[in-house]
Amino acid sequence: MIFITANSQQPTANSQQPTANSQQPTANNQQPTTKTKNQMRLENKVAVVTGGSRGIGQAISELFAKEGATVIIVDLLPEGQEVADGINANGGKAEFHSVSVTDKAAIETLFASINEKHGKLDILINNAGITRDRTLEKMSEAEFDSVVEVNLKGVFLCTQAAAVYMRANKYGRIVSAASNVGLRGNFGQTNYAATKAGVIAMAKTWTMELGKYGITANAIAPGFTMTNMVNKIPKEHFAAIEASIPLKTVAQPIDIAYGYLYLASDEARFVSGICLTIDGGTSR
Repeated sequence: MIFITANSQQPTANSQQPTANSQQPTANNQQPTTKTKNQMRLENKVAVVTGGSRGIGQAISELFAKEGATVIIVDLLPEGQEVADGINANGGKAEFHSVSVTDKAAIETLFASINEKHGKLDILINNAGITRDRTLEKMSEAEFDSVVEVNLKGVFLCTQAAAVYMRANKYGRIVSAASNVGLRGNFGQTNYAATKAGVIAMAKTWTMELGKYGITANAIAPGFTMTNMVNKIPKEHFAAIEASIPLKTVAQPIDIAYGYLYLASDEARFVSGICLTIDGGTSR
């Protein structure tokens, strides 16, 4: 059996115009900025990407670096060093740290060192996640707990650690990986679906708690995306999957990465508490 995984009124002539005494913008009321022609969208930003070693996470890491960010890849997979090396070889800036998102002390130490070295922590991409698929009656407690530990608690621990530095800087972008499975469920994924629904709820909660510090919190819900795991699916099953998507094709990792780029950029300064679904219309 194959289990599929994938987060106004217009002014009138009588409208009162701003006066010289109008309140000026504060750190918590940041004004929109306009990029110059050659300015990169994440120029001079420091971005942590968990699970940035392959698939969607790798696409995010590489895209953010191209857009001017210093990218900190946090992953247990050794491929993360290769991704960082590739970014640096192409003129970008990246680091790799082999740290588990479930290790509270290690995450707090890492984030403190990032802030000390770079002077800030602007962006947190909570992308690390795992699956342990099995139907309800066959799923073990260990399989349920392991997915919750990484996909939900890991997001909580990383965000809790990052928020300290974002709040002090009066700026932050938090984008967490949900899934369209968190919106619509999926056969054999009780644990995974629960964690992804939880990620969406946490983003909405953090919007209320952190918004006054200039921090936005959002989730992205990808649909079926071409990754190493997907390449192993038999052709007949893959064809059925594509046929079920209104756009009749699966996403490439870069399709999802562009959504992360928008929500992590200053262009999305007034976007918070949403779940951006990128699944080709599957969750219509």
